[in-house]
Amino acid sequence: MSILLVHEMGHFLAGRRRHLDVTPPFFIPAIPPVGTFGAFIKIRSMIPDRQALIEVGAAGPVCGAIVAIPLLFVGMSLSEIHAGAETSGSGLSFGTSIIFELASLIWFGKLSFQTVIILHPIAIAAWFGLFVTAMNLLPMGQLDGGHVIYALFGPRVARYISYGVFGSLIPLGIFTWPGWIMFAALTLIIGLKHPPPVDTYSEPSPKGRALAWTAIALFVLTFVPTPITVF
Repeated sequence: MSILLVHEMGHFLAGRRRHLDVTPPFFIPAIPPVGTFGAFIKIRSMIPDRQALIEVGAAGPVCGAIVAIPLLFVGMSLSEIHAGAETSGSGLSFGTSIIFELASLIWFGKLSFQTVIILHPIAIAAWFGLFVTAMNLLPMGQLDGGHVIYALFGPRVARYISYGVFGSLIPLGIFTWPGWIMFAALTLIIGLKHPPPVDTYSEPSPKGRALAWTAIALFVLTFVPTPITVF
């Protein structure tokens, strides 16, 4: 919840910096032990231009990752490995990402699929924080990633990317994790078409472009094709 709060406060502060009418973060409650289904803010004013769209869209994931990535490395340092161990019984297996593999290599000298890692609770919290970051950064619709690609590439390219990513979620849901189909349905309900800012023609500044590419790189580092496997 702390990672989610930092994520949403990133959006909130970026919006306030741009003098937008934004609400404080709201958490969606869930039954224990889940705690929350996520958090959100509401922007009640028009986004003025593509630069502001990048700042508001990218600020949340980047701020959340600034907290979650160090926590992942701390959690990995407290985790245990069972070299060559076989899984038995029933349980959950968390999927991997590039940033997770880097943490595994640094602390254990092995990739995660070469051993069995018993994750410390801090590592699990960081994993979920980065998973939420990656889902928000999917470059489609009105997700954070959708804001970024719209502002960076313009409406036409953003529309093609959005439809392409939406289409790729279906085979991912069939062959890797069924949750992708549910997520695709949710984004379809929210809308794949991104509303334009007031000024659609002004180009983002070099700093804005750098922030956008940072968000894209963060998506690549944190994306998990098969998030959870039940065995």
